[in-house]
Amino acid sequence: MLIKRFTASLILLLVTFTASFAASNEDPALKAWSHETSATTKEGDQSITIKATYYSNDYVNALVNSEAERNLWTADEMENYKYALLKNLNLAECIPFRIDMYVRGTPLYAGPFDKRFTLRIGGRKYTPVDYDKRFNFKILGARDGMIYFPRYDPKTGKDVLEGARDIRLIFDGSISHALAGRGDVLWVWDLTKDRGKIAGGRAADRLEADRLIKRSAKIKADREALQQQIDALNKEYDEVNARIDELQSN
Repeated sequence: MLIKRFTASLILLLVTFTASFAASNEDPALKAWSHETSATTKEGDQSITIKATYYSNDYVNALVNSEAERNLWTADEMENYKYALLKNLNLAECIPFRIDMYVRGTPLYAGPFDKRFTLRIGGRKYTPVDYDKRFNFKILGARDGMIYFPRYDPKTGKDVLEGARDIRLIFDGSISHALAGRGDVLWVWDLTKDRGKIAGGRAADRLEADRLIKRSAKIKADREALQQQIDALNKEYDEVNARIDELQSN
């Protein structure tokens, strides 16, 4: 994964704190992109609350603005925070979600956590490309972290969100006693309510430059690999034809 673990941990601490701050002030732009589900067993031996937050363009813009207003940041400080946030969320390549869980009573064992989630966009299903590995361990009390899905279809290379009207995140309810009776949990986000794109500026330009540099390096590596194949084929072609000429001259 392209995300640097140490740096990601630092920035996601900021994300966690900012999200909590915004929630406490009931910021509607932030609250609108979170869905929460709670359930308890009939016996009361386990209860679970799980919240999923989709990092839409609207949500990211509100997150940055909320933090900038709270800290009275200058324009440069705001751009630096936005760049760090966008980079560590890896929005150029992934669709990130934040998962908050709270379990009481019987502990929850959700590992391997990535196998518990499916993202549906249109008629296609996608599985996570990365996630917070702490979710693989026993969960009792609060646990939170990130989960990432591919932004580009591995077969077609197209942006999976292009033209989509909604996205559906599915959580396997069978792993929890409290959720088992109701089946899988389904959260739906209406993409038509996502206002525009993430605000531009130097942060967006730097992120785009980072993406293009990585893309350029990959194209160069692919081109060199293809050139090696072409060179090998040319060499074999020359050897075959030289042998044909040798045989025909006898």
